[in-house]
Amino acid sequence: MRRTLFAFCFGVLCAYLVGASMPLTVVLPTPALAQSTEITELQKQITDRNGRLKEIEAEILQFQADLKKVGAEKNTLQKAIGQLELERKKISSDIAYTQNRIGTTDLEISKLNMEVGTMESSIATNKKAIGGVLRKVNESDEEALFLVLLRKENLSQFWGTVEELQDVKNALYVQVQELVSLKILLVQKRDDEQRKRSGLVVLKSQYSDQNSVLANNKVEKDQLLKQTRSKEATYQSLLQEKQQAKDTIIKEMRDFESKLQFILDPNTIPTPGTAVFAFPLKNIIITQLFGGTEFAKRNASVYGGRAYHPGVDFGVPRGTQIFAPLAGRVRAVGNTDAVPGCYSWGKWTLIDHPNGLATLYAHQDVISVVAGQEVKTGEIIGYSGNTGYSTGPHLHFTVYAKSGVSVRQFNEIKTVTSCGPATTPVAAADAYLDPMLYLPKP
Repeated sequence: MRRTLFAFCFGVLCAYLVGASMPLTVVLPTPALAQSTEITELQKQITDRNGRLKEIEAEILQFQADLKKVGAEKNTLQKAIGQLELERKKISSDIAYTQNRIGTTDLEISKLNMEVGTMESSIATNKKAIGGVLRKVNESDEEALFLVLLRKENLSQFWGTVEELQDVKNALYVQVQELVSLKILLVQKRDDEQRKRSGLVVLKSQYSDQNSVLANNKVEKDQLLKQTRSKEATYQSLLQEKQQAKDTIIKEMRDFESKLQFILDPNTIPTPGTAVFAFPLKNIIITQLFGGTEFAKRNASVYGGRAYHPGVDFGVPRGTQIFAPLAGRVRAVGNTDAVPGCYSWGKWTLIDHPNGLATLYAHQDVISVVAGQEVKTGEIIGYSGNTGYSTGPHLHFTVYAKSGVSVRQFNEIKTVTSCGPATTPVAAADAYLDPMLYLPKP
């Protein structure tokens, strides 16, 4: 019986705090993270900025709706100037939105920094307190149990002390568990801070690209006014010249591609009907599908005499972000507008994907990637525009069998056009694939 009692008492007293040098009731500092005045103020600023972001989002949506209406109007000089002005306002709102997001992210990083500092301080304080208690426990464990019993006036007092000591032991256990939780939360906060910093780099890149879009808009407007001298007849004449040049280029391209030899091995590409790609845009408005569309039938001359459209067109305002629909490597980028009179794809990007497919993004305003760059799914690769020959801002999206597409200079293709050193992707007819067979259902 005495041995059992001794064993029981020794187990309970493993956390025994003895002697007059230390009280039985120990109050450890709470690990809860106190909200400092600075953190509270930062949170208020973040909330205010988020409210402003919603207001700007509403402005952007209104500009997009206005642009859609203008885009449906007859192609006149007044319409072209009006559209450019609307685009300028919309792009300015895009820039304001990005600026606010940068400011918000800066505040969030500052707030996380403060929270991390407070947590580190709290962890240090708790560790110090727990260490002090454990040292006292260590000292008490060195004292023989019978000496502890002798110091008590009666057994009832002894058992009361045992209960108090058990409470301290439980409190220590809880404190240690909370300390572990604090450390886990600290790691999460640091990860959040790193993600915010990475996001800030992306936002600053967006800000730079969007300002480039705005500058391009101004150049285009100034050039249009200079070329037409505000005369509708001159504007219509320019449109006709561009159309004729485009027809010639496309005809030569199709004649050249028709002579290319390529046999598609279906085992080298995904099964048609499998959604291997995400959409390259957030908001999907399809203005023309792949193949023998109605537009292609009505304008067969545009496609080299064939009623055939080699991709999918998405109607989007200038400056809309374009996302990589799947991870891959940028094979090439180009700009046919760099050569006067080369009314083709404008600014384009060709990406090779590991599944045997390649994708083209044409008529961009700004290209955000370079040849050889690895891109991740969902990464911004450019901004939509109206470059090359285009009847309005949109994104042309083509899917190829990767092994069937190559990049050539126009001087390898043309006989009449003066595109010369400009480059373009070319492929045999069988290498062109319907993008909708590899995209989700819209």
